[in-house]
Amino acid sequence: MREIVHIQAGQCGNQIGSKFWEVISDEHGIDPLGQYHGDSDLQLERINVYYNEVQKQRYVPRAILVDLEPGTMDSVRASSFGQLFRPDNYVFGQSGAGNNWAKGHYTEGAELVDSVLDVIRKEAEACDCLQVFFTCNN
Repeated sequence: MREIVHIQAGQCGNQIGSKFWEVISDEHGIDPLGQYHGDSDLQLERINVYYNEVQKQRYVPRAILVDLEPGTMDSVRASSFGQLFRPDNYVFGQSGAGNNWAKGHYTEGAELVDSVLDVIRKEAEACDCLQVFFTCNN
């Protein structure tokens, strides 16, 4: 099975990504806690493209959520599907870039790069046949 690793970064990327996971979860019969409640074998046929099965009939998105500030992550966690994601895959800093590209690129963002790459590497290594990294960012 070919797997997709989903990387969502920044406020916009995480807002769009969260909605994406709501839609994909609904299509596959996955509830906000990752439990399968579908009614068709077709829903489970390719579920491993987007999800890892962590327990019997419990699925977690193969997603990495990144931001320079904790506010966006708090919003995602508080959303209806916020408990769906693996807690270790939330990677965030403590202060944003304040809409300053250079600060995000050279200081705040540079401090998170190793942490982000480590989480991406772990997700990629867990795949049997990684097909693509899907990015959603602003």
